[in-house]
Amino acid sequence: MMGYYILIGAIALVSWLVSSKLKSKFKYYSKVHLSNGMSGAEIAEKMLADHGIRDVKVVSTAGMLTDHYNPKNKTVNLSEGVYNQRNAASAAVAAHECGHAVQHAQAYEWLTMRSKLVPVVSVTSGMSMWVVFGGLMLGAAAGVGLGYWIAVAGLVMMGMATLFSFITLPVEYDASNRALAWLKAKNIVTPQEYKGSEDALKWAARTYLVAAIGSLATLVYWGMQVLGGRD
Repeated sequence: MMGYYILIGAIALVSWLVSSKLKSKFKYYSKVHLSNGMSGAEIAEKMLADHGIRDVKVVSTAGMLTDHYNPKNKTVNLSEGVYNQRNAASAAVAAHECGHAVQHAQAYEWLTMRSKLVPVVSVTSGMSMWVVFGGLMLGAAAGVGLGYWIAVAGLVMMGMATLFSFITLPVEYDASNRALAWLKAKNIVTPQEYKGSEDALKWAARTYLVAAIGSLATLVYWGMQVLGGRD
């Protein structure tokens, strides 16, 4: 178990460092005001309109960095700061979330795959660790048999969460690429503002990369414990 705690500690540390860097980047680029004076909400509405999307609403949601696109009710949810602010950071986030709306409208295959996994992962991700641990404990008490297969079932659940994390990567990177391409093509931002938007989105993407690597590392660790411990 000591190895597991070290692994989790290392992942948590890297995640915290990237998250802290992301927050500092957004804080910095929040001071780079847009020369066109558009708010995050206005930018989002324009990007949707430019892509012919008329059935998606742009709404404000509480919190910081709580921005997301909800495909179920077709809403681009922008945090209060992004919704009202007029800077490079808010432009980047607003356009990125609209990038997901464009993906949805165009049936982007990676987003479709991700959406299909959501119901499964929402149920299995929270219990996978307990199933693996329970199986190992049962196996230790009763020997290789039912406990082993329970642990394997937990690994499968864990594997689904890992798969979900990696499928999320192309979805997030593609949304950022769509956002940046649109911001540049429509001259929404100046070259200086564009650099800020691009840098902010790069750090946002890195949070998903760290999460995916952490999920894979955890899966490999427990896989070694379960499969490597079999007689």
